[in-house]
Amino acid sequence: WRHRQGNGDLEALPDTHSLSPRRFYLHPEMSNDLVGTHPPGAHSLVAVSVGYFIEDFVDMLCSQKLHQSWELLFHHSVVIICFGIAVLLHQYVGFALVALLVEINSIFLHLRQILLMANLVHTACYRLNSLVNLGTYVVFRMATLAWMSRWLFLNRHNVPPAAYAVGTAGMAIMTPMNIILFYRLLRSDFLK
Repeated sequence: WRHRQGNGDLEALPDTHSLSPRRFYLHPEMSNDLVGTHPPGAHSLVAVSVGYFIEDFVDMLCSQKLHQSWELLFHHSVVIICFGIAVLLHQYVGFALVALLVEINSIFLHLRQILLMANLVHTACYRLNSLVNLGTYVVFRMATLAWMSRWLFLNRHNVPPAAYAVGTAGMAIMTPMNIILFYRLLRSDFLK
């Protein structure tokens, strides 16, 4: 399962998630309105991402034991709900695109898994990927989640209570999960 899954994920990630920064570059007005403004392809990008997370969720559910994958299944559930709301309401698409910045780091997380499966832990390639992985983790995961939490707090009066509750719950779930994963990566790749 891991060999099949790892390669498919690595191939899909650059096609969808790396388009998120490009959207902001090409449409700077989206930076001012993460709720109602989005360029034509942005909604499709978030919709495709929902499809990716649903496919990955179902694949893990069918291919792994629950105790092996419960954290990722929980993560995917939160993402599917939050992104699904953006897709269905055509609102918060810009905010979902910001969230997709987090997934840029997934390229290096998946490459790490592939290198582990190939037993290439003691190679320069693995070491380089570990460094890049941690760097992108801090920039694209931790900083993005912190920015998103700050944005939600600062815009709490402009966001309807239901959307604010979903966003706040999503951030309250994702932030600790990502801090724990960061600690595990740091311990595994640098502190052993």
